[in-house]
Amino acid sequence: MNETDTASPATAPANRPDWDWQPGFSALGPAFFTALQPTPLPRPHWVGVSASAAQWLGLPPGWLDSDEALQALTGNQLLPGSQPMATVYSGHQFGVWAGQLGDGRAILLGETGQNIEIQLKGAGRTPYSRGGDGRAVLRSSIREFLCSEAMHALGIPTTRALCVTGSPQPVQRETQETAAVVTRLAPSFVRFGHFEHFAARDMQPELRALADYVIDRYYPACRSHPPAGANAYAGLLQAVAERTAVMLAHWQAVGFCHGVMNTDNMSILGLTIDYGPFQFLDTFDPQHICNHSDAQGRYAFNRQPQVAYWNLFCLAQALMPLIESKDAALAALERYKTVYAVAFLERMRAKLGLANRQGSVQLSESDGALVEQLLGLLAAGRVDYTVFWLRLTEAVASGNFTPVRDLFLDREGWDAWLQAYSALLVHADAGVAAAGMRQSNPRFVLRNHLGELAIRAAEQGDFSVLRQLQDVLERPYDDHPEHAQWAGFAPEWASSIAISCSS
Repeated sequence: MNETDTASPATAPANRPDWDWQPGFSALGPAFFTALQPTPLPRPHWVGVSASAAQWLGLPPGWLDSDEALQALTGNQLLPGSQPMATVYSGHQFGVWAGQLGDGRAILLGETGQNIEIQLKGAGRTPYSRGGDGRAVLRSSIREFLCSEAMHALGIPTTRALCVTGSPQPVQRETQETAAVVTRLAPSFVRFGHFEHFAARDMQPELRALADYVIDRYYPACRSHPPAGANAYAGLLQAVAERTAVMLAHWQAVGFCHGVMNTDNMSILGLTIDYGPFQFLDTFDPQHICNHSDAQGRYAFNRQPQVAYWNLFCLAQALMPLIESKDAALAALERYKTVYAVAFLERMRAKLGLANRQGSVQLSESDGALVEQLLGLLAAGRVDYTVFWLRLTEAVASGNFTPVRDLFLDREGWDAWLQAYSALLVHADAGVAAAGMRQSNPRFVLRNHLGELAIRAAEQGDFSVLRQLQDVLERPYDDHPEHAQWAGFAPEWASSIAISCSS
């Protein structure tokens, strides 16, 4: 296909998927979206593909090898029966009401018979692009692709990424880069901001229709078993608060910084969504700011749980015309605090080998204090977060804690903590505890410098590093001895990588 013939039909493969498109979001009506076509890109090529996501989507083997797939997932031709659209929403950005936003560079192709929405990110301008070009660049697309699938492999609720395609089409950011398109998958891409949009405009019929759609599709128990003394809409707020709490507990336990937790970047299903300026911690710094556009540090790592609650409060305000009772809304929000505290402690207990696995490991009421003391030691010593957990896991298995002690400058503080920790482990089977820790402490996470290695190679047309990194991240708890260096400390140059909202 040449540069002047980007949208011509590709040959249909014999194993074309039966998409069996469902009405889904489009059934809500034109107030919720604008129908439009993706904008073609010249000379597309494959960058990366997720076999796991393809299997979840139910794609027939080999379809992603076809030219039809390449053209369709770049936005150069429509999937048969698809009716693409961009949805409208509003939101708070960096704590300030931003008004109408919407899918500025994401185009929803539709919902398949597997109840999975397919979205192209970077497929061109929409009515909601707000002066932008509607494009994504190769650099950020690789990061989103890798992290979406890495988070899924870690067991963290997330949107998925089926593939990335690239094009030589130039795109101007801080420098001139090249275009790419990420195919994203999720049961739904509805955000807090969708509700804020209609509430802010006092469009109560549309607000109710959206809430009913979400409840009926994703939270039917809210209608059949609402909270005591409250209605289904309060139940919806409570269910979203609980899912969001679990997601945040996962983030904080694994050391994941989202970087731009605006209300329009919050999923109504409690999924990690919109991988822009994200980062996994290298050294443990609770106040770390991964987004260089975040001058005030609103989305610093240690602020994420509170920001999530603030965002839920915004959602509650949007839903108040439906909930009607302030007390019911506040009770629903309170569930966030309870669920987060329990979920975070459960994650940390698992990382410490103190999870209640078949009653073989002793639990203690002092676990919370033990966790807080440990996090304080890690922060004071600026200890590498992932390396610490790997060394602790091996120490529990071997009984040799010297490699862990070597990570700390405050040896006395570490020794005191280890004594308290050992007292909890004394009744445990070390082998059982270590085995549980190996499934709770990933050996490999998508550190910034690893993503940068894949990006630099890809920009030279070499996608082998991306494929190798993808394979490792899809099995993050395995050893992968051929890539052992990726489980080590970050190199010095990693601290100079700047990730911003333009990434």
